[in-house]
Order: sequence, then structure tokens, then C-alpha cells
Amino acid sequence: MTLIPIAVSAALFLALAALIVWYGYRAYAKPGQTLDHLAAPIVGLPENLSYHVQPDGGVRVRRFLQWVGEKVPPDPASASITKKQLFAAGFRSEAALPVFFALRVIATVGCALLVFSLSRFSAWQPVVRYVVTAFTGVLVFMLANLVLEILINRYHDILRSALPDALDLLVVAVEAGLGLDQAMWKVSEELALTHPEISREFNLVCLEMRTGVKRADALRNMAERTLESEIRKFVAIMVQTDKFGTSIAESLRVHSEFMRVRRRQIAEEKANKLGVKLTLVVFFFILPAILVIAAGPAFLRIFKFLLPAMRSVGNG
Repeated sequence: MTLIPIAVSAALFLALAALIVWYGYRAYAKPGQTLDHLAAPIVGLPENLSYHVQPDGGVRVRRFLQWVGEKVPPDPASASITKKQLFAAGFRSEAALPVFFALRVIATVGCALLVFSLSRFSAWQPVVRYVVTAFTGVLVFMLANLVLEILINRYHDILRSALPDALDLLVVAVEAGLGLDQAMWKVSEELALTHPEISREFNLVCLEMRTGVKRADALRNMAERTLESEIRKFVAIMVQTDKFGTSIAESLRVHSEFMRVRRRQIAEEKANKLGVKLTLVVFFFILPAILVIAAGPAFLRIFKFLLPAMRSVGNG
């Protein structure tokens, strides 16, 4: 019985430590390494140098997950929807779908086995252990889809915040005399470091147009890949501008200003909702602590002196 709280506490501690290390690496260590590489001097390699790059641990893990995911029998309808969601989250590799299936299966089976192993040390009935294990597996399976939705929203927020800067650069490039195709290619090159996500989307559009796809179809493909509302509006404006022959620079400038105003309004709306959302937090978490600190000594004195005195007066 005493092993279950210790095991749960250790698992939570390890999960929290892993989350902190992952966030620190993504937010601080990795950008610092990128800046160091950019600031480092360029050293030329000899022309006759031949070398062989060994696959690192990450590549091996990805290959293993891909192999496991390919062994999972997928539902065609569910696989198609999941693939679109992975595209919307920014995962465009062919291995993204089997890797996601593998991670979901491994997480589901691993958590179910962990709960079943821990439940053996408890006084639960076998039926209860099986029900709890099955419920844990279903919950983890559903949480995998929830995590995917969170990644999609995060990718959409990144695209939404980077789109006004991309539109401003498009306006500058178009007004400088470049065509729309060359302007999008130039913008994708300029934003490769600051906004790599929107740069990759523009780069894919340019590559599709170079392979012979019409500009309107390439832009619509970008909207279908990202499933982001602001990208859809941008694509609609570009298609209508190209169709009716109006000024592209003016349309992009107006849409960029509209997006900035809308982003400011959304921020103000969230700020105005903050007071209402904090009411429940203050009422249920902060106010009880204040009452305990302020009225606690008075209640203790009442229970210690006043109530015994009232009992003695009533008995007398």
C-alpha cells in the first residue's frame, strides 16, 4: 500500500523534470546554439574529404517508431483525418502518420500496464483493476488526439502572428517591382530565420508554382494544408486580386493593417475577460486563506474562552 503513493510521486516528479528540461532546451538552449552557429566563422572543407554521417539516436528512434506505426492496422477514414490534422500542425513528413500512431499505441499500452502493475499492490478487486486499466488506456488514447489539437492551435497561432510581417514584406517586394511569384520566394528567404513556419508555407507555394501548378491552386493548397482562418482570408484576397486585376500591394497593406487591429482587439478582449475569470480563483483559493489568517485567531479565542464560559453559565 505504501509503494503506490511513492511510485506516483516519483512518476509525477520525473514527468515534471522532463517537461522543464524539454522547455528549457526548446526555449533557451536551442536558440542559443543557433545564434552561436550563425556567429561562428565559416571554415572550408577540403575538396577531397569524404565522410560518412552516422544516424544519431533521434533518427534511430524515429525509424523504430515508424516501423511500429506501420505495423498498426489503421482505419482509412481515421488515418485520412489524422493526416490532415498532422499537416495542419506542421508535420509534413511521410513518417509523421506512422510515428503518431506508434506514439499513441506505446503511450496507451505503457500507461495501462503501469496502472495495472501499481494496482496489484492495492486491495482492489480484480474486476476493479481491469476496469481502471481499461479506462486509463482509453483516456490516454483520447489524450493523444487532444495533444494533437493543442499542437494545431499552437501552429495556427504562430502562423497568425507571423502573417502581418510577411504581408508587409510582400508589399515592399511588389512595390519594388517584383512579380508576385518572385516576391513570395523572396519573402520566404527573408523570413527563414525569424518566422520559419510561414517561410516554409510560402516556399511550398513557390515550389508548386514552379512545377506547373496554377497560382490560385497553389494558394488554395496552402489554405487546405494549414486549415487556418487568416491564411484562408489571405488566399481569398490573393485569388480575387489576381482574378479582377486590382492592386496587390494595396490589398495586402489593407489586410495587414486589418490583422493588426484585430489582434489588438483580441488582446483587449482577453484583458477585459481576465477580471471575470479571476473571480472564481479569488473566491475559492485566495479568499479562504485571507479569512483563515484574519479571522482564525478570533475564532480560536472564541472556542477557547467564550464557549466554555457560556457552557458554565448555562449549567449554573
